[in-house]
Amino acid sequence: MVKIVVNGVDGNFGSQVAKCVQELLPKEALLFTAPREEALKSYQERGISTVVADFNSQENLVKVFENADKVLLISMPFVGENRRKAHQNVVEACVKANVKQIIYTSVLSASHPFNPSIENIDHSYTEAIIQNSPLDYIFLRNSLFAEAFISDYLRAVNAKETTISKNMGDGRVWFISRRDAAFAASCALANDLLHREILNINGLEPLSYQDFLDIANEATGNSITYTKLTDDELYAYFDSIGVPRDTNGDFSKSPIQATSEGMVSFGTTVTQGFLDVPVSDFVKLTARKPFSLAEMFENVNNYLLGDRHTVE
Repeated sequence: MVKIVVNGVDGNFGSQVAKCVQELLPKEALLFTAPREEALKSYQERGISTVVADFNSQENLVKVFENADKVLLISMPFVGENRRKAHQNVVEACVKANVKQIIYTSVLSASHPFNPSIENIDHSYTEAIIQNSPLDYIFLRNSLFAEAFISDYLRAVNAKETTISKNMGDGRVWFISRRDAAFAASCALANDLLHREILNINGLEPLSYQDFLDIANEATGNSITYTKLTDDELYAYFDSIGVPRDTNGDFSKSPIQATSEGMVSFGTTVTQGFLDVPVSDFVKLTARKPFSLAEMFENVNNYLLGDRHTVE
């Protein structure tokens, strides 16, 4: 009996994977997990096996993952030592549980030693411990999710702002929809031909932030401009509107559900070219093209960032 474990089905990304993978694999093969029982009820009603998974308890995870063919590890929505420890628990539990393959959602250029993104520390760490384990693996190195930028653009529109400040310079990003990245993860779960693979999950085309704004303004009829800031200037702006520096901060009054540390260091990554990776494995993995940014704006309510689902 095939056993495919999808973790984090309560989250924005995981819930999309859960939806897509049901169209690719029989429900008898699926085991969905979340950190809380109430998040699993809707799946139970559809006849899908579920279990609570505690990423802080390796003993719990070994029982959950026992003899699984594949385990999907979606990177945690918090940054730093706690995330690295949680990821390590998953990897070590997979080894002890005799898991055949782990699939990890990483980021572009994760293994580059000069990548300045604060989040890249966690991703490169997780990739390294997986590669130095006996596990078979697939790394899905995702580009930046368009939803974060679309939501930020609409926030500025609703606030009647005339410009958006970024530290991305003229760097280019192959923006991808979170929905596309989730579909790619689902395809990886259904694929038993890929082994020890590293795949770049890029969007349709490379765009500077000015290109992004041109598409957004054309689609919405607005005329928001781009103000280029240094890293320090952008930190000061985020501080002024109450955006927390890291995931330990208070998001209750923040207009943006992301950390300034993550956004600023990702902007530096863009400026320095680490996300302008012209190789994409999306079509090879999924057998279709990713959605364009213009298509996302045509159905914009389907491409918003969503609420934070942080459980440490």
